[in-house]
Amino acid sequence: MNLDGDTTGARLTGRPTTLDRPENAVARESGAVLFTRYAYPPNELGYCGPPDHRALLEYGTAGVVDDGLVQLARGFLGAWPYLQLIAEGTGIGDPLDRRVVQAYWVGSRLLERVDRNMFGNSLRDRFHPRTGLTWSYLEENVPADAVPHHSFHVFGVYPWVGLLGADRGDTPLTVLDRCRIRWGQVVAVEPGQVVVRSQPLTWDGHHLGLGPAQTETATRSVDGYSFLPDLKIGDWVSLHWHWVCDRLSASDLAALKHYTARQLDITNHKVQHSGPAAALS
Repeated sequence: MNLDGDTTGARLTGRPTTLDRPENAVARESGAVLFTRYAYPPNELGYCGPPDHRALLEYGTAGVVDDGLVQLARGFLGAWPYLQLIAEGTGIGDPLDRRVVQAYWVGSRLLERVDRNMFGNSLRDRFHPRTGLTWSYLEENVPADAVPHHSFHVFGVYPWVGLLGADRGDTPLTVLDRCRIRWGQVVAVEPGQVVVRSQPLTWDGHHLGLGPAQTETATRSVDGYSFLPDLKIGDWVSLHWHWVCDRLSASDLAALKHYTARQLDITNHKVQHSGPAAALS
């Protein structure tokens, strides 16, 4: 998915300062940087967003926010409409306000303030023109208690849930597990990497769940660029694909677990697994 407009020439323009800046400017700055941390891992792999993943990495590690970064963020055609929805539905207005970005990727009670009809209409406007007569298959994945959290997009919109159990081996489960925002506790810190204990996604043939914690290795820096250079053993972190994205506070961890469990319950008990695949295949 390409940006509307050329961003290939966007470059860092110097580190802004938060000193004596209005509160909303500070919120945008920290929110935009947080967005890059979560958006970069799939972007690096070529799965979503504009093609200049190197610029995104530089922005995220330098903490620089300018029009180039905002333009890059708009190029994420999966995530950006959710940020717009949350910002509009909560009266915050700015899709890159940190509260909005945190709510989408990790979760917060801000999500409960988004009107369900507004949520449904947003999805219809986005996907009905693409799915046509099969929109009803996707629409069934928007029950009354769904919220615009990243886990909704992973389990309710992407087609991979509908492909579980098909003749595709472990690929659907692996993609779902890597694409969701998951949590883990750091047990070892290595050059460029950390070892964390995290719960993998499981599939028993009927239901998705979370298995016993096991160790995995995640990237924390590449070519000297690091989102979190000061991680230590015992830290709880969020992960997206193969990268560590952020350090989680106790409340962040609780929110991520809560909204993940909520969406898994919706997926397991309130929708047909074939829905997204039938609509978007």
